[in-house]
Amino acid sequence: MHDDHETDHHDHHGHAHGHFHDHDNRYTDMQARVRALETVLVEKGLIDPKAVDAIVETYETKIGPKNGARVVAKAWSDPVFADWLQADATAAIASLGYTGRQGEHMRAVFNTPGTHNLIVCTLCSCYPWAVLGLPPTWYKAPAYRSRAVIDPRGVLAEFGLALPKETKIRVWDSTAELRYLVIPERPDGTDGLDEQALAALVSRDAMIGTAIAGVPS
Repeated sequence: MHDDHETDHHDHHGHAHGHFHDHDNRYTDMQARVRALETVLVEKGLIDPKAVDAIVETYETKIGPKNGARVVAKAWSDPVFADWLQADATAAIASLGYTGRQGEHMRAVFNTPGTHNLIVCTLCSCYPWAVLGLPPTWYKAPAYRSRAVIDPRGVLAEFGLALPKETKIRVWDSTAELRYLVIPERPDGTDGLDEQALAALVSRDAMIGTAIAGVPS
């Protein structure tokens, strides 16, 4: 069977293809400019570097993927919430207290045995900060943004996720108006786990679609 995939997207822009992990330890032009601006502002005494660090730390650890993992865990354990999440993700997620910057309009897409969802933003790097924290460097790399649409199965393989050929891959293109959260399939052997234990199985990458949920140790 050939590799079938669907893409829900806005206008695509051409990007150079290539292995996106090469970008992990390098600044993009925009990152370099932001870093330079931050340095100037600190040197002029206009901002406190500790404040910048606190904001970054908050999005990386406190507001970050832990919030999304709690959303997924509740969806796994509460069918009523899962239905609400599927019908109106913005309201369902907000009910847990997770809303705000770049997360106001959300859609949850559920993985199934026959369909795997993958999130990308081909135009820039729109990302649901409120539930996933800061976007990883590779998510913003041009190579990922183009290849996730053209060759999603190959991209997933580079992340170590080899899906069966019969599994359909659906690619969702985030925009400034709408951002997506992947709800991975609940792993086998987790029937007796509470929501906190379930959330521990959910990684940031699983909620983007470049991984699946972990299994209990």
